[in-house]
Amino acid sequence: MTPRQKSLRERLGPTLVIATHNAGKLKELGDLFGASGPRLVSAAELGLPEPEETGDSFQSNARLKARAAAFIARLPALADDSGLAVDALGGAPGVFSARWAGEGRDFSAAMARVERELRAVGAPSPWSAHFLSALAFAWPDGSVEVYEGRVDGTLVFPPRGSLGFGYDPIFLPDGHDRTFGEMTREEKHGLLDGGGRALSHRARAFQAVPL
Repeated sequence: MTPRQKSLRERLGPTLVIATHNAGKLKELGDLFGASGPRLVSAAELGLPEPEETGDSFQSNARLKARAAAFIARLPALADDSGLAVDALGGAPGVFSARWAGEGRDFSAAMARVERELRAVGAPSPWSAHFLSALAFAWPDGSVEVYEGRVDGTLVFPPRGSLGFGYDPIFLPDGHDRTFGEMTREEKHGLLDGGGRALSHRARAFQAVPL
């Protein structure tokens, strides 16, 4: 009889490093794991440096960040790389979503830039866009597994709502009349009883993880 292959949850162990310095992202991932998940500790708490995101896709950046955290901490690590892609802007800001907010992570300025760029190219509304998330789980031996999630919608200006973070106040998911910035975390995740499809990009990526 061959030994049973360990599940991903078992391979994560009791402690998981979340490779982020973003408090909002850490909170969302904590909500998704729930009380039964491993103990989550952020890269910021461990004093880990933020590696330069040199990848040309969300998947490659997530891999890079997860591997770096796992290697330094000698623990399993999870990294999320996600962002907003606007069709009329050729997919921008895309992997540069955080960088559009500048060193101070000022997403008010980033959202204003999105609107400014749309006006500059003369793109008529509705402005279609999507959020994409790549979740990378990495282990100290260098192995990595990546899962993705996407949600489509349109952009609204001026921004609406003070909940969420990042570009949430300008993103209106398809089929809804409130932006992510107007939804509670539970509503934004959209995880339904009975195995329904999640709503947010990060929750959809998490739902794809075979925990």
